[in-house]
Amino acid sequence: MVREWWRNSPLERRGTVRLVAVSALAGLVAAAGAVGAAGPWEGGQRKAELDRAAAGAAHADGRHAGPRVPTAPPVLAALGGRATAQEPTRDGLAAVLEPLLKDAALGTDRSAAVYDAATGQQLYGSAPDTAYTPASTIKPATAAAALAALGPDHRIDTTVVAGGDGIVLVGGGDPTLTAHPAKAAGPQQPASLQDLAEATARKLKERGTDHTKLSYDASLYSGPPLHVIGPNENIAPVSALMTDEGRLDDSDHGPAGRSADPAGDAARKFAELLGERGVKVDGDVTQGAAGAKAERLAAVSSPPLGALVERALTNSDNDIAEALARQTALASGQPASFEGAAKAVTERLDKLGLQGARIADGSGLDRADQVSAAFLAQLLVRAADPAHPELRPVLTGLPVAGFTGTLSGRYADEETGRGTVRAKTGTLTGVNTLAGTAVSADGRLLTFAFMSSGTNDADAAQRVLDRMATTVAGCGCGG
Repeated sequence: MVREWWRNSPLERRGTVRLVAVSALAGLVAAAGAVGAAGPWEGGQRKAELDRAAAGAAHADGRHAGPRVPTAPPVLAALGGRATAQEPTRDGLAAVLEPLLKDAALGTDRSAAVYDAATGQQLYGSAPDTAYTPASTIKPATAAAALAALGPDHRIDTTVVAGGDGIVLVGGGDPTLTAHPAKAAGPQQPASLQDLAEATARKLKERGTDHTKLSYDASLYSGPPLHVIGPNENIAPVSALMTDEGRLDDSDHGPAGRSADPAGDAARKFAELLGERGVKVDGDVTQGAAGAKAERLAAVSSPPLGALVERALTNSDNDIAEALARQTALASGQPASFEGAAKAVTERLDKLGLQGARIADGSGLDRADQVSAAFLAQLLVRAADPAHPELRPVLTGLPVAGFTGTLSGRYADEETGRGTVRAKTGTLTGVNTLAGTAVSADGRLLTFAFMSSGTNDADAAQRVLDRMATTVAGCGCGG
């Protein structure tokens, strides 16, 4: 049952406003329970949040179109300079954060930064400019670079073209292309290899043939396909052609066995699907090259880039993150390799006014990545800036504490932070990080980044980081 926020006690009202304000990062007016839905993703905003906002819309004659939902001024409306809530002070934040920063669970090195999203000013810092390994908190940087380069509406095509003596399956770099039956219809669903086979078979039959030779072209990407961590259940070999991220099971996120040859496996599956549709593939599937002027016979498109970003951040998806980095390289005229992608991402971040990062990969699995807490917090300030609406999926994709993605199993003991903190997690052996947003008890939208290295107990470190984010969310730290 939705409660009317203006009838709550002051404490309850303050918590409800924080919750609604967090959902308003997407520019929405949302219900207090909206954060409980994790997707699917729709055009840079969570579909559940869009639906909930639409439920509160009124008809032209004044009748309500759906259940009444609590409202609050959208947070982003205040970021143009009309933020009136009291700004936390450095001393106020230091008083609540520094005791937590001293916790031994955070290992040998730790840093913190808290920024005001409306003013862009640093409100608190502890070694904020010292660079550490960010782990997966590098993903928002990868996402921001891709969105700046291509825009949130960009889609990645997988195509079939006419070859010299048959057809060529050409990968465009969409790791979410799926060989599984569609779960639901709609523009936000992954591109379907089955749909591509159906369209291709239909085109060939229109031309009077029911058999063909098949080759595949994954040459859009260059350089070594294996990440420096080697074969791993957390990431497939990076290829311009793959289905279901090279997963060998039916999962769509999390660790899983991976194909050693994702492009070849995708092409062989495509041949099987053509056969099921009455088109026989002659001989073996081979690796080939599509001609520069080859005729396109069929194509399928990925969900919009904004939706891919949200999925990558919510689930900490390494395969999508590396694809985003390579798409940034292609858009920037760089080779679509680990090295070229790192250079392109760095250049795009520089153009956004975000300097000082050492980018080695798109996913954060490479320990050579080095960024500071201030960099990560400033990145989220930039994503909240009304002058950069193209970056908004960086915020809407952040996991919601206690409800979605990599934060769904955390914050059980952090009532204030649960549902009000949105943050990207980062975890490698000995490294634990957290970067995200929270609305303070005084009503200010704050961005934060907390980094720790040399940790011995990941669970204990995560609990401290979660407590720090909760402390920011619950902070009445004005002067």
